[in-house]
Amino acid sequence: VIACNTASTVSLPALRDKFAFPVVGVVPAIKPAARLTANGVVGLLATRGTVKRPYTRELISRFANECKIEMLGSAELVELAEAKLHGEPVPLDELRRILRPWLRMQEPPDTVVLGCTHFPLIQDELQQVLPEGTRMIDSGAAIARRTAWLLEHEAPDAKSSDANIAYCMALTPETEQLLSVLRRYGFESLEKLALS
Repeated sequence: VIACNTASTVSLPALRDKFAFPVVGVVPAIKPAARLTANGVVGLLATRGTVKRPYTRELISRFANECKIEMLGSAELVELAEAKLHGEPVPLDELRRILRPWLRMQEPPDTVVLGCTHFPLIQDELQQVLPEGTRMIDSGAAIARRTAWLLEHEAPDAKSSDANIAYCMALTPETEQLLSVLRRYGFESLEKLALS
């Protein structure tokens, strides 16, 4: 599972070519958001990279053509989510500042797509800042269902390594600090993945 929307858009084809097992990518949950919105205004909260990618526009064109999509790209939200992982509080004033474009709208999004895998970590804080009744959707449950189905129906033979390895594109002091968090989720090591 590529647990990142932006990384999925960049690396999914190369990873599928490199590995013999299924590789699942994460994409923003535009389709269910378009079905759930009552006012026709859907917010996409993602990284700037995901907001700028052509594939995001294709998702909107395919599944939410009749909705008004308000996209907000923010690297700061990623930093706030990572800080929360390390036990730091999320300052609500900072969230209000980041979300100001939506908060000032006459008709703000009633449904918000959490288009970054970090953002469910700060969903409670986002809920406190966004207008009451705002629905938040992320693709986590759908990715989990797809992964469970693949494991049940297309799992490789158990002769492969039992090690749970998290891969990253670069081993830096910052990425190595994530290993303590990853261990809480059952990952034993963090390794660099070289794609040619």
